[in-house]
Amino acid sequence: MGLAAREFEAAGFATVTLSMIPNFTASVGAPRIAAIEHPFSSPMGQAGDAQGQRQVLRAVLEVLTTAQRPGEIVHLPFEWTEPPNPLPGHVEKPPIVQLIKRKPWLYLKFVSGDIPEADTP
Repeated sequence: MGLAAREFEAAGFATVTLSMIPNFTASVGAPRIAAIEHPFSSPMGQAGDAQGQRQVLRAVLEVLTTAQRPGEIVHLPFEWTEPPNPLPGHVEKPPIVQLIKRKPWLYLKFVSGDIPEADTP
């Protein structure tokens, strides 16, 4: 989403990206980032919690007016209060985490915006 947000911004549209990995999202040039401590499967909140999801959405939209500089990360005040229910195909550790665990020297490349090519088997 960070790459798409950058293109939309270049076309004159203000954007904000909701991210569970804000430093990585910033590394690809996202203009504004709303960081949230939620599982990857539920960035907006628990399924069926319309009120909680509206609160997250309002907070994300607020970042459009509060972010002061390009690439700014605003940490949202939401905490995940219960263990997530894994969905079919749920991955305990996202592929990016697995890659950095195998090759920790790539972390600095990610945060500097130098995204390496995918590994080939």
